[in-house]
Amino acid sequence: MVLWIALGVVALVAMSFIGIYNGLIRARNETKNAWSGIDVQLKRRHDLIPNLVETAKGYMKHESETLERVIQARNQAISAQGKGPAASGKAEAALGAALGGFFGLVESYPDLKANENFLQLQAELTETENRISLARGIYNDVATQYNNKREVFPANLISGGFERAEMFEVETPAEREVPKVQF
Repeated sequence: MVLWIALGVVALVAMSFIGIYNGLIRARNETKNAWSGIDVQLKRRHDLIPNLVETAKGYMKHESETLERVIQARNQAISAQGKGPAASGKAEAALGAALGGFFGLVESYPDLKANENFLQLQAELTETENRISLARGIYNDVATQYNNKREVFPANLISGGFERAEMFEVETPAEREVPKVQF
């Protein structure tokens, strides 16, 4: 009888650890999935920017420095992909600042503001910015759940091989401002 109780306790403890481990795996995979949701929207944003700049080039002949800044920031944001939320967040903030400067200059070009192709690209970029914001919120929620799961007792006893998920955070107040893409 004592042997059966001991085996039952051992089996219960083993099943608990297996359940905790499997829960950590699921939470880590959900975090990766949420991050890929951000990645998809960032790629869409990165793909829209060259079209927007190309449309504006004909109108903004004297603003090549601003256009180059936007393209350079886009390229840095693309190269930051795959390096985690912290690196990506910093690069995307720089891209947002460059876009803010770009759209500030667009105000001086009424013909460009009236261009149908430019307006369509601008609307797509606005929609993409909203999707990115939503995806960031989802990612941070899932990452918080994962981090909580790996840090609470008794999961913290077996979660040593599970790295903490980085949060997608904005570091400075200037980066918190969304570039205005509507006129």
